[in-house]
Amino acid sequence: MRLAGMRLRQRDGVSCGPAVAVVARAMLEPAHRLAGTGPADLAWFAAEQARVHGRVNLLWPRALGTTPMGMVAAIGAGYHWRLWRGLWRRRDPLDDVLAAVRAGKPVPMLVGRVIPRHWVLIVDVERDELRCYEPSSGDVRRVTAADVRSARLTGLGYPWAFAFVLPPRGLPKG
Repeated sequence: MRLAGMRLRQRDGVSCGPAVAVVARAMLEPAHRLAGTGPADLAWFAAEQARVHGRVNLLWPRALGTTPMGMVAAIGAGYHWRLWRGLWRRRDPLDDVLAAVRAGKPVPMLVGRVIPRHWVLIVDVERDELRCYEPSSGDVRRVTAADVRSARLTGLGYPWAFAFVLPPRGLPKG
């Protein structure tokens, strides 16, 4: 799925998680593929974000966004979440994240500053460079794994990773 140029944007200020979940599902499941960027496609994308947001935030207030558990529920497919292991020690090797993306599985990443605030989706990796779908702009932006490890992210809205939502190990390439 080619995201660059599609300009798939989150529908409001708290829909980054649902936008990321919809794009991740489209990458994982042929039945959820995004057709294009025409008015009907963009209307479907906005409606699907609202549907996902309502489904995964039954107890959590929507105004506070989507929790890692909510992201897991939205994507399904055996995904699970884990914390970034570098806040104090900056020692997260990201091996599981890089392996998943190299295997064709998108990885949602929760970023923020002091508190988690925004979801982005790691959609590709080449060497040590991650390509991330950033839903507030609809762009695909590049960061390095070193930037993630050292909490110096730029272009994604916030500098620190807080959590990753990962597929189960050993799945065939999607």
